Amino acid sequence: MSAHGASVARPDEEGHCLRRLQARLRDLRKVVVAFSGGADSAFLAKVATDELGAEGVLCVTAVSPSLAPEELSDTRALASEWSLRHTEVRTTELADPAYRANDGLRCAHCKTSLMDAIGPLADGESATVVLGVNLDDLGDHRPGQEAAASRGAVFPLVESGFTKAAVREVSRRLGLRTWDKPAAACLASRVPYGTPVTLPTLRAVAIAESGLKALGFRQVRLRHYGDLARVELEADDLLEAVRLRAQVVAAVRSAGYRYVTLDLEGFRSGNLNSVLGPANRPGPDGPLARS
Repeated sequence: MSAHGASVARPDEEGHCLRRLQARLRDLRKVVVAFSGGADSAFLAKVATDELGAEGVLCVTAVSPSLAPEELSDTRALASEWSLRHTEVRTTELADPAYRANDGLRCAHCKTSLMDAIGPLADGESATVVLGVNLDDLGDHRPGQEAAASRGAVFPLVESGFTKAAVREVSRRLGLRTWDKPAAACLASRVPYGTPVTLPTLRAVAIAESGLKALGFRQVRLRHYGDLARVELEADDLLEAVRLRAQVVAAVRSAGYRYVTLDLEGFRSGNLNSVLGPANRPGPDGPLARS
């Protein structure tokens, strides 16, 4: 309270973050945005394009079996709606035995494949590759971030102080429809570590999740355990899933699963990372911790 009893307005932290982001993008001058269509990469693509113009920003979507079909469609729709300069590249992470083996460094192998595909485009543009990593991402096991950083990618949202909540709030202020878009990780994140990542597995996950979304569930994770599927939904959607039990079972079984289970703890982003030991988690001295 002030001396006169009136509430003191909280400083506009989100606005400050946005101004720092705009300044950082101006410093970079030309960027290539790894554009998956999620709330973070979409926000970064839009702000960068507004700040640098389409000629200064190339938005690149990496297309592979680990990208959900709905996400690919939405990148194309957003590029059209926002007049983004957009292209697609094919990535070949499934050709890498280390990626298919699905150990604790799977994401690092994936980001290496991404940088192999995007790097030449950035070189041709004389631009810097930027990823939509926010501060909250740094606390999870995401070795792909360090792999991308080692190849020259930078993380303007981290540098500008953006949390996930700040990304969503500024996106809302800017009128971006992605402000409340559900989190969407690559389909390989549905496969427990140690279980090989294969094309049939990724297709099964994609089909099942698409079927569940068609029933009206926005936030969906289907965890793959052979012929058993563990479905994670928002806690508020659990009763609805029980009410639609027959349709939920049919949607998941249409993808080839025999057993359909509903996780009563609900959706938890990155919960498969809990099995990893400290040796596979990011350390305090990694490149992102210093950024």
